[in-house]
Amino acid sequence: QVQLVESGGGLVQPGGSLKLSCAASGSIFRADTMGWYRQAPGKERELVATIATDGWPNYADSVKGRFTISRDNAKNTVYLQLNSLKPEDTAVYFCNLKGADFRSRNALDAWGQGTLVTVSS
Repeated sequence: QVQLVESGGGLVQPGGSLKLSCAASGSIFRADTMGWYRQAPGKERELVATIATDGWPNYADSVKGRFTISRDNAKNTVYLQLNSLKPEDTAVYFCNLKGADFRSRNALDAWGQGTLVTVSS
């Protein structure tokens, strides 16, 4: 079993900042790509940013220049710094880990429960 626990969501005014954290634990042999996705009301889940083990990031065009993803490999933790927030960034943000399970060495694709980010004045 793998657990991903997100934290850091909340209510923020337009132009404000938040930092999300996601700590992964459990049966993890290898954490290859970690990332963040979001789902706004009435919309499908979409990629926000991912980061590989070597730190190479990938961002959705809508967040480039405003959001920064980082990770601590020793702690299997991924972070997302959200700056210059807009109302359209309002969504539930989900953490994702892709890698390999410790016991079976099978592919792992785990999700957190999500943390709500609301951008409103």
